[in-house]
Amino acid sequence: MNTARREFLKGSFALAGGALFAPDFNFFIHKGKPALADQVLGHNGFTYRVNKEWGNLDPAKTPINNCHEMVLDSKGRLIMVTDEPKNNIIIYDKSGKLLKTWGSDYPGGHGLSLAKEGSEDMLFISDPNIGRVDKTTVDGKVLMTLKTPHELGIYKKEAPYKPTETAVGPNGDIYVADGYGSQYIIQYDAKGNYIRHFGGQGDEDGQFQTAHGVCIDNRDKNNPTLLCTSRVHNSFKRFSLDGKYLSTIFLPGAFVCRPVINGENLYAGVCWSRLKYLNQTPNSGFVTILDKNNKVISNPGGTKPVYVNGELQLMVQKENLFMHCHDVCLDEDKNIYVCQWNAKKTYPIKLERVQV
Repeated sequence: MNTARREFLKGSFALAGGALFAPDFNFFIHKGKPALADQVLGHNGFTYRVNKEWGNLDPAKTPINNCHEMVLDSKGRLIMVTDEPKNNIIIYDKSGKLLKTWGSDYPGGHGLSLAKEGSEDMLFISDPNIGRVDKTTVDGKVLMTLKTPHELGIYKKEAPYKPTETAVGPNGDIYVADGYGSQYIIQYDAKGNYIRHFGGQGDEDGQFQTAHGVCIDNRDKNNPTLLCTSRVHNSFKRFSLDGKYLSTIFLPGAFVCRPVINGENLYAGVCWSRLKYLNQTPNSGFVTILDKNNKVISNPGGTKPVYVNGELQLMVQKENLFMHCHDVCLDEDKNIYVCQWNAKKTYPIKLERVQV
């Protein structure tokens, strides 16, 4: 066992028999489902009641496969992308009522980002199955399809391209995460012209293992940066807007999906946690929330975050609620809508913010 691995294990289990693990070893074996609607999840004031009925639709009329990602538009509508070819886009109001569906062109509909152009909302849809990123109106009119790395000549013929996510910078630049392909972030200008690409697969600081998500971190208004997921590394990696590596936010145990900025906080769905033998474990998701200093303050559905000498300890699922949390979306009241992958075709779960 190498030194880094040994130190990780030592740090991860430093509290075994202490406050983190001793009360909670029974989360490895779920003895029954609690009355979750009456249970408060989360920590440190970021606490929530579960509403599993929100957004449930008739699967015969409005089927879903995987609920991949969701955004809130300027009209307060919740727009979700799925890889169900009968209705790639599902639009809800905040009560969970279905407003509209559209789209059948995205068999692997995966990434959904929203950007403003003047007063207009624009969507960016990523489909790793067909290697395509489209810019559309909220009603589904395709305005632009980005050229692929192969069309641009920046990938070798045999290099895979499977885009999973996009983000739009302050000047309109578009960043595409090739999260299921060659692990690069590809930067275009607002008109779709190629600028650069950076990252790639590997274990160096500026590289990725599953570059699943990307977002603009604008919490420092004078210094916006790019946050990129490296899911297998249990990390978000920060870059300048011109692709220079800056730092890593390490989230031990949490296979995070895309980062979502809301106010001074950072939220993310955790698709898997290292629930057993430190392995990526099926059906072990939760939600994680970080403060303005990128310190984890709450894990709804997961173990309470614990720091020892400033180092975050292993985080895993605690409540048997979520299967694989793929994305989160927040409304004006700080309620969280959780989209799940590989979750028996269930509709989104709403976590209603409460103060305790």
